[in-house]
Amino acid sequence: MINITRLWTGEAQPADDLRYGQGHGAAPNSRARKPIVVWNITRTCNLRCVHCYSDSMAQQYPGELNWDQMRAVVDDLAAYKIPSLLLSGGEPLIHPRFFDLVDYATEQGLKLTISTNGTLITPEKAARLKAANVAYVGISLDGIGAVHDEFRGKKGAFDAAVKGFRNCEDVGQKTGLRMTLTRHNVANIDRILDFIEEQGIQRTCFYHLVPAGRGSELQVLDPAESRHAIDTIIRRVEHWQASHQNREVLTVTQPADGAYLLHRMDQENHPNLKQARQLLKWNGGGANSSGRAVSNIDTQGNVHPDQFWQDVQLGNVKKTPFSAIWEGGNPLSAPLLDEIRSVGDLTPDQRQSLMHGRCAGCQWFSSCGGGFRTRAAFANGDLWGSDPACYLSDQEIGTEALLC
Repeated sequence: MINITRLWTGEAQPADDLRYGQGHGAAPNSRARKPIVVWNITRTCNLRCVHCYSDSMAQQYPGELNWDQMRAVVDDLAAYKIPSLLLSGGEPLIHPRFFDLVDYATEQGLKLTISTNGTLITPEKAARLKAANVAYVGISLDGIGAVHDEFRGKKGAFDAAVKGFRNCEDVGQKTGLRMTLTRHNVANIDRILDFIEEQGIQRTCFYHLVPAGRGSELQVLDPAESRHAIDTIIRRVEHWQASHQNREVLTVTQPADGAYLLHRMDQENHPNLKQARQLLKWNGGGANSSGRAVSNIDTQGNVHPDQFWQDVQLGNVKKTPFSAIWEGGNPLSAPLLDEIRSVGDLTPDQRQSLMHGRCAGCQWFSSCGGGFRTRAAFANGDLWGSDPACYLSDQEIGTEALLC
């Protein structure tokens, strides 16, 4: 996760301790971090989004965890002292015991985030989220008006999501926008940023597409589209800073955004270059994300390196506690985790010597870590291939001379 506001403006942001080793509660190094757990509590959903990595629909799916199993997961995660638990789906608010789970998780001291399409958040439900001390509610939008409705597969989804956002705002529940950058919306990103400003949205996460589930039918942005999106976001962050609008803007599932920021900072003699380079090097990008700082429990209880890497199964919480799985305490998870984490356990130079493709000669490797490793594994069939969604040119990453 790249916090553009933090890196570009230098202003301290929430979760700097997790991402950059800054502030109270920071880990001594990036490898010492416990994982953020993304828990898909149900696959059922009231929408049918074109990019859904879990291929969810409005139907029941057998095999999901029962209440006793869910409580056992919460107890284990709390004892393991994970930094944050993100409840997702499907649509998590559809789960019949959603609020029981929210209440129980927060009572156990877990920092709780909800990832939702927002359409089911009534004023009453917003008030319950606030009363339960939910840390953050991320509502997904993928365009304005009809563009979002088409993306989400239901007319009126945009208006319902905005209403859900407003209901959270009305009760003081911290809320933000989550958006996947695709060709459906990237051409209109200025209008999306206008909407964020008009609505007073304080936190926005822009996800780069990971081709999983129904999202595998979509194409990732080409380099020109990615650059246009990030350049547009940077310009707006600069405008918001100059006009004293405190707004947190992040990009997700593309560590190359950090490399691109460093490249631009270097070219523009940016005053925050040295600090940004230090923060991104501590973070490690793709080397310290999936399988280390990020994890996933799916609706069946299977544990994965992240929510997109569903074909890599490390264990199942119905049989083994998450903490034991994550520490390599069962025969299934140990060799797979060793292989995944070897990307992060080696020094940057050692890791880079094992890479093939463009990452092998990239000058930004210590900050980027080879992009999003899950997407690279999908494309290459192994952990050491390059991320095909990297949009920096050969000249910008310093490999042009190697190709001559």
